[in-house]
Amino acid sequence: MFDNYSLSLAALLLMLATMMIQTLVATVAHRKQAHYVPGIVSDTLSHDSFVFRSHRTYQNSLENVPLMALSLLTAIATGLDPLTLGVIAWVFALARIIHTALYYAIATERNPSPRSYFFMIGLLSNLVLLVLIAMALLN
Repeated sequence: MFDNYSLSLAALLLMLATMMIQTLVATVAHRKQAHYVPGIVSDTLSHDSFVFRSHRTYQNSLENVPLMALSLLTAIATGLDPLTLGVIAWVFALARIIHTALYYAIATERNPSPRSYFFMIGLLSNLVLLVLIAMALLN
Protein backbone atom coordinates (compact mmCIF):
# COMPACT_ATOMS: atom_id res chain seq x y z
CA MET A 1 0.00 0.00 0.00
CA PHE A 2 2.84 2.44 0.80
CA ASP A 3 4.88 1.79 -2.37
CA ASN A 4 3.17 4.55 -4.35
CA TYR A 5 3.50 7.06 -1.53
CA SER A 6 7.27 7.33 -1.24
CA LEU A 7 7.15 11.08 -2.01
CA SER A 8 4.71 11.68 0.84
CA LEU A 9 6.58 9.42 3.24
CA ALA A 10 9.85 11.21 2.44
CA ALA A 11 8.17 14.52 3.30
CA LEU A 12 6.87 12.99 6.53
CA LEU A 13 10.41 11.86 7.37
CA LEU A 14 11.63 15.42 6.75
CA MET A 15 8.93 16.78 9.07
CA LEU A 16 10.00 14.39 11.81
CA ALA A 17 13.70 15.16 11.26
CA THR A 18 12.92 18.88 11.44
CA MET A 19 11.19 18.36 14.78
CA MET A 20 14.16 16.36 16.08
CA ILE A 21 16.51 19.19 15.10
CA GLN A 22 14.17 21.71 16.75
CA THR A 23 14.26 19.61 19.93
CA LEU A 24 18.05 19.58 19.95
CA VAL A 25 18.34 23.32 19.23
CA ALA A 26 15.83 24.22 21.96
CA THR A 27 17.49 21.90 24.46
CA VAL A 28 20.97 23.30 23.82
CA ALA A 29 19.71 26.91 23.91
CA HIS A 30 17.86 26.27 27.15
CA ARG A 31 20.87 24.62 28.81
CA LYS A 32 23.20 27.48 27.87
CA GLN A 33 21.31 29.94 30.07
CA ALA A 34 23.08 31.09 33.21
CA HIS A 35 20.08 30.11 35.33
CA TYR A 36 17.60 27.54 34.13
CA VAL A 37 15.20 24.99 35.50
CA PRO A 38 14.91 21.85 33.36
CA GLY A 39 11.64 21.81 31.45
CA ILE A 40 10.64 25.38 32.28
CA VAL A 41 11.02 28.40 30.04
CA SER A 42 10.84 31.66 31.97
CA ASP A 43 7.66 33.70 31.55
CA THR A 44 9.85 36.80 31.39
CA LEU A 45 11.35 35.76 28.04
CA SER A 46 9.99 37.07 24.76
CA HIS A 47 10.91 37.16 21.08
CA ASP A 48 14.21 38.91 21.78
CA SER A 49 15.39 35.68 23.46
CA PHE A 50 16.60 32.81 21.28
CA VAL A 51 15.62 30.45 24.10
CA PHE A 52 12.03 31.65 23.77
CA ARG A 53 12.07 31.48 19.96
CA SER A 54 13.60 28.01 19.84
CA HIS A 55 11.08 26.76 22.39
CA ARG A 56 8.12 28.32 20.55
CA THR A 57 9.31 26.93 17.23
CA TYR A 58 9.36 23.42 18.64
CA GLN A 59 6.00 23.91 20.38
CA ASN A 60 4.49 25.23 17.16
CA SER A 61 5.66 22.15 15.26
CA LEU A 62 4.37 19.96 18.06
CA GLU A 63 0.97 21.59 17.51
CA ASN A 64 1.02 21.22 13.70
CA VAL A 65 3.11 18.25 12.55
CA PRO A 66 1.11 15.49 14.30
CA LEU A 67 -2.10 16.73 12.65
CA MET A 68 -0.40 16.70 9.26
CA ALA A 69 1.14 13.29 9.91
CA LEU A 70 -2.26 11.82 10.78
CA SER A 71 -3.81 13.56 7.78
CA LEU A 72 -1.14 12.06 5.51
CA LEU A 73 -1.72 8.56 6.85
CA THR A 74 -5.48 8.98 6.51
CA ALA A 75 -5.05 10.21 2.93
CA ILE A 76 -2.92 7.16 2.13
CA ALA A 77 -5.56 4.89 3.65
CA THR A 78 -8.26 6.54 1.54
CA GLY A 79 -6.17 6.11 -1.62
CA LEU A 80 -5.66 9.80 -2.39
CA ASP A 81 -3.62 10.39 -5.55
CA PRO A 82 0.05 9.84 -4.58
CA LEU A 83 1.38 12.81 -6.57
CA THR A 84 -1.21 15.21 -5.16
CA LEU A 85 -0.51 13.99 -1.66
CA GLY A 86 3.24 14.21 -2.21
CA VAL A 87 3.04 17.82 -3.37
CA ILE A 88 0.88 18.81 -0.41
CA ALA A 89 3.19 17.02 2.02
CA TRP A 90 6.30 18.71 0.59
CA VAL A 91 4.67 22.15 0.63
CA PHE A 92 3.89 21.63 4.31
CA ALA A 93 7.36 20.25 5.16
CA LEU A 94 9.17 23.09 3.39
CA ALA A 95 6.86 25.70 4.90
CA ARG A 96 7.68 24.34 8.37
CA ILE A 97 11.42 24.52 7.68
CA ILE A 98 11.21 28.10 6.41
CA HIS A 99 8.98 29.01 9.36
CA THR A 100 11.60 27.58 11.71
CA ALA A 101 14.50 29.38 10.02
CA LEU A 102 12.66 32.70 10.11
CA TYR A 103 11.64 32.22 13.74
CA TYR A 104 15.26 31.50 14.69
CA ALA A 105 16.59 34.46 12.71
CA ILE A 106 14.08 37.25 13.30
CA ALA A 107 13.27 38.52 16.77
CA THR A 108 10.07 40.47 16.32
CA GLU A 109 6.82 40.98 18.15
CA ARG A 110 5.23 42.26 14.94
CA ASN A 111 2.28 40.35 13.59
CA PRO A 112 2.14 39.24 10.94
CA SER A 113 5.85 38.60 10.86
CA PRO A 114 7.58 36.94 7.90
CA ARG A 115 7.27 33.57 9.64
CA SER A 116 3.48 34.01 9.83
CA TYR A 117 3.17 33.60 6.06
CA PHE A 118 4.90 30.24 6.14
CA PHE A 119 2.81 29.16 9.10
CA MET A 120 -0.26 29.96 7.00
CA ILE A 121 1.09 28.06 3.98
CA GLY A 122 1.50 24.99 6.21
CA LEU A 123 -1.93 25.45 7.75
CA LEU A 124 -3.59 25.86 4.37
CA SER A 125 -1.86 22.79 2.96
CA ASN A 126 -3.23 20.75 5.86
CA LEU A 127 -6.68 22.24 5.34
CA VAL A 128 -6.59 21.38 1.62
CA LEU A 129 -5.57 17.85 2.51
CA LEU A 130 -8.41 17.46 5.00
CA VAL A 131 -10.91 18.69 2.38
CA LEU A 132 -9.53 16.20 -0.18
CA ILE A 133 -9.83 13.39 2.37
CA ALA A 134 -13.43 14.37 3.13
CA MET A 135 -14.25 14.48 -0.58
CA ALA A 136 -12.67 11.04 -1.09
CA LEU A 137 -14.66 9.60 1.79
CA LEU A 138 -17.93 11.08 0.52
CA ASN A 139 -17.49 9.54 -2.94
